[in-house]
Amino acid sequence: MAGRGGRPALSLSLQFARRDETARSHRQLLSRSLVARCIRSALQHPAEMTVRVVGEDEGLSLNRDYRQQDHATNVLTFDYSRQPVVVADLVLCASVIEREAQEMEIPLADHYSHLLVHGALHAQGWDHLDDEQAHRMESLETAILAQLGVADPYAAD
Repeated sequence: MAGRGGRPALSLSLQFARRDETARSHRQLLSRSLVARCIRSALQHPAEMTVRVVGEDEGLSLNRDYRQQDHATNVLTFDYSRQPVVVADLVLCASVIEREAQEMEIPLADHYSHLLVHGALHAQGWDHLDDEQAHRMESLETAILAQLGVADPYAAD
């Protein structure tokens, strides 16, 4: 099943945490079309995805509950099905992403684009647990981001 431009079809739900000012303030930056374009560019199969932009408290709670990590992280991927349809939730922590973008001195939209592609690849089974996997996944991310007009996030300074 193909969607726009020959890419796999995408059913997308985009949510922003109401109780977090940073997450709410990123709503204007993260248009539905930008989020869909980033995710579609990484898809190999049709997908049903929910993208939720959250605050630090919700990000910390989810990371602690599901990964036993005591900190908020930039993106969490919850994948439920990979074929014939990718079904997943991507949770993006607005304050962590904003802080990282500032530290790396890159546009916030570019960092979001990278993490949307990264999360969509995780939802399809890609991982970076060892050096070989990391190299393959990072190379694919870099190629996808180049098509989106986003600089290589792994390039040396």
